[in-house]
Amino acid sequence: MSEERITERTDASGNVTERVIERGTPGLTVVERRGGGGGVVVGLIIVFALGILGFFLFDMNKSETAKDDAITQAVGKVGDGAQKVGDAADRAADKLTGDDTK
Repeated sequence: MSEERITERTDASGNVTERVIERGTPGLTVVERRGGGGGVVVGLIIVFALGILGFFLFDMNKSETAKDDAITQAVGKVGDGAQKVGDAADRAADKLTGDDTK
């Protein structure tokens, strides 16, 4: 069973200028549903993923630092070795020239 409501508007001479017919079901209840918490779950997943990403970025930075330190140490050792070779060459040259007063 539906309810019908008719509204008519007339002009000054009595002619119908507008007729509005509204039909509706009596007792009709409209239920609006809200979110079921899915946004919270998605938010937690995003926070978790950002945490993992941050961990790997910081870990990668530590690896780069360790690699840079190893390269610095290797360059220092090569420099020490070159100094020793240079000193040995100086001593050998001094022996050949007879200037080994050192």
